[in-house]
Amino acid sequence: MSLNDFVLGKISLNQYAHRLVQNGASFHVHYWGVMPKHYDNLPHKHSFFEVCFVIDGEGEYVDNDFTYSLQKNTMFCSRPDVLHQVKSENGLFLLYVAFELIESESSEEWINIMEEASQRSKVVIDVKEDTTAAQIWKFLLTQAAKPEQAFGEKILTNLAYSLILSLLQIFIPYSYNNQHEVSSEQPSLLLSQAKLYIQDNLSQPLKLTDAAGHLHISGRHLSRVFVSELGVSYSEFVQNERIQRAVTLLKTTDLSIKDIAEETGFRTVHYFTRVFTSVVGSSPGRFRSLYTNSETTTFSDN
Repeated sequence: MSLNDFVLGKISLNQYAHRLVQNGASFHVHYWGVMPKHYDNLPHKHSFFEVCFVIDGEGEYVDNDFTYSLQKNTMFCSRPDVLHQVKSENGLFLLYVAFELIESESSEEWINIMEEASQRSKVVIDVKEDTTAAQIWKFLLTQAAKPEQAFGEKILTNLAYSLILSLLQIFIPYSYNNQHEVSSEQPSLLLSQAKLYIQDNLSQPLKLTDAAGHLHISGRHLSRVFVSELGVSYSEFVQNERIQRAVTLLKTTDLSIKDIAEETGFRTVHYFTRVFTSVVGSSPGRFRSLYTNSETTTFSDN
């Protein structure tokens, strides 16, 4: 894979894969990075997790008062609020991703997982080239570098979510694997049917009772299915789907904001704008202008 492919993949991921929602976890990705020559930087902290993958080169990683050697196929994790520094005389070829859990949109199990990750003392790990996380990371960049294709954004966000899970498994393997209900349990047929009904009818009100009636179950039963299997309420899931559809329409169509609000089931343009801005961090119009600006490589409303 060429450096140009890595860079193109990074740009695409920063456009598409900044919000990852699955299985009761909602992650905000601050940025995806590719740095062919990373030299010394100053000691600093983040308020989020940043995981780096050394593609080539040698150096050192300083975490508080501990210094670790870095080499090809090393991964290291900078935890929130921990002072750290990367050093290299000849430069490191790094892939990196910065992310955090949106606790208000995630299950208690996921909050506990991320809390444990922030307390782990093992922050540098040597991996093999065929390690799942390493393979997913490279494949993700390869796919992201390709010209846009059908279902491209969905594929990228699913791969990106899988990468985050794989990275967490590397740094907190025992406790994370024990949380089998969070990551490995497949959605039930009932949940799959409910999700399809919602996705096919986003322009409609989609009341809980309507969806439950379509599935011939009680509203209470359907509500429990969403909370137990996804870790979010029925209404939260519907809102997330509406926003995701709106994002896609803003990126891929010339529909007016009013038409997109109607297409995604929001009562008024004002309400749509308020909810979209709260979730995405930018108004619909601002989001569309940022996306259509070819010079933009990260999503930011600053």
